[in-house]
Amino acid sequence: MSTANELKAKGNEAFAAGNHTAAIDFFSQAIELDPTNHVLYSNRSASQSSLKKYTEALADAEKTVELMPAWAKGYSRKGAALFGLQEYAMAVATYQDGLKHDPESALLKKGLSDAEAALEHEKDDGAGYDDFASKMSNAFQGDVLAKIMANPKTAPYLADPEFVRKVKDIQANPENMSKYMDDQRITVAMFTLMGMGDVFAKGADDFMNDAAEPKTQSTTQPKPAPKAEPEVMETEEDASEEDKEAATKKAQAAEAKEKGNAAYKARQFDEALVQYDNAIEFDSTDITLWNNKAAVYFEMGKYDECIETAQQAIEVGREYRADYKHIAKAMGRIGTAYSKKDNLDKAIEFYNRSLTEHRAADVLTKLRTLEKLRKQREEDEYLDDEKGNAARERGNELFKAAKYAEAQAEYSEAIKRSPKDPRNYANRAACLTKLIALPDAIKDCDKCVSLDPTYVKAYTRKANALFLMREYAEALDAVEEAKLHDKDKKNSAEIDQTEYKCYSAITEQNSRQTPEQAIARAQANPKIAAVLANPIMQNILQQMQSDPRAAREHLKNPAIASNLRKLIAAGIVRMG
Repeated sequence: MSTANELKAKGNEAFAAGNHTAAIDFFSQAIELDPTNHVLYSNRSASQSSLKKYTEALADAEKTVELMPAWAKGYSRKGAALFGLQEYAMAVATYQDGLKHDPESALLKKGLSDAEAALEHEKDDGAGYDDFASKMSNAFQGDVLAKIMANPKTAPYLADPEFVRKVKDIQANPENMSKYMDDQRITVAMFTLMGMGDVFAKGADDFMNDAAEPKTQSTTQPKPAPKAEPEVMETEEDASEEDKEAATKKAQAAEAKEKGNAAYKARQFDEALVQYDNAIEFDSTDITLWNNKAAVYFEMGKYDECIETAQQAIEVGREYRADYKHIAKAMGRIGTAYSKKDNLDKAIEFYNRSLTEHRAADVLTKLRTLEKLRKQREEDEYLDDEKGNAARERGNELFKAAKYAEAQAEYSEAIKRSPKDPRNYANRAACLTKLIALPDAIKDCDKCVSLDPTYVKAYTRKANALFLMREYAEALDAVEEAKLHDKDKKNSAEIDQTEYKCYSAITEQNSRQTPEQAIARAQANPKIAAVLANPIMQNILQQMQSDPRAAREHLKNPAIASNLRKLIAAGIVRMG
């Protein structure tokens, strides 16, 4: 089986013999065996250009530049392919990029000169005809008939109505001029209107031919665009010592990198650092080497060194246009290192920067976790019971003055300062009820009793909010909870008043509807329909019809009592 070098040599021989198709085949086989050899792509690009397959030649040239960015001949190949595709502006830019790496390259200078000349010729081509065409399209604008009458040579034409009709038709649409060019009078009138009356001395047809030529070249022919000279094949012998050395160093860097990877996997971190340093010494332009070295420092717990090395990776990546995913990885690693150092602000900053380069799921998860942690820390740092009490007192004074919005703000501040004090939620619930923010008031009441289940005022305030929402059954449930926890009867008056208010509203509501209407509405209410469909409740309702006193026994069960209150509020069960 042939080696890559043997196949390359055969390709070079075929190229030299003019057999470019065979050369391409040999170089392609060599590339399969050695896909990182930039010379192979360069040679195949030259062969493609020789067959005028410029698109394929460009692809190979771009791969050459990718593999060896500092190699000037890669830019020469790319420029030649672009020239063949008549992309002269891009060819100029490519040759200029190549000259940055090898300012003395005669091949690049020649290519640049040819591309610039072709670009200039492309800009100038057809300029004379465009100028003449513009004058033609504007010739019949304005007071044309008066201009024709003013010229003794064209004035007689106006005696023919058909000529006048043609002129007016051209005035209406200049594109119609082509329909009448077989009429010599129209042609003469056109030149006269353009101020070119001397055309008659040489003939209109001759003038039309001359007008298409650039005015600056009346006696010489236009200079044709320069042709690109065929590229010289890059043979092994032609490669410079510098190129050979660069290829050797890349191979040595790859070998050291593999040793470093093996040591890293074996958690032999000191050895891994030695190998990655060796690889960087051979090829400091490879961002992956810097990224790997930063990973070793991270595993060693040397987070400052990890951050510094990852920063170098980013700089190398920017300078040598590395894949954005590698840059994103370096930024993500910096973020993780800062996270280990407990610097959440910096960690979040670099996670965000990483995501702008490449949106990786693991980095996004880390970012969201840290953002939650930072928020929790900020809340914890804000805690201060003394300041919370002061904010609640300010809220109480504002509430008494009926400044409910301002009071709500103070109660919210109290909650931030002292989130485990149930009084803050109960007081804000009273405020929200005044502001008719009833669902929010109920949430605050629920939060209050989750912190202190015996806080009676939370139940009565929830009942009042539900009453205003006309949820009378649920309001009565809250009243029953208040009764249960009001052991010392300090709140009995408020509880009884709220209960009376609910039952009065239910009575008034039921008086405005018949039992049939109440049943129809209940069936449309999922909550009431569920109660009615409950077999236990059906049995209890049947008992109450035959023995109304049975209701008292059933009301001792909190769940059944709650369901009965729902039916009472809906008008299904009526208390006589």
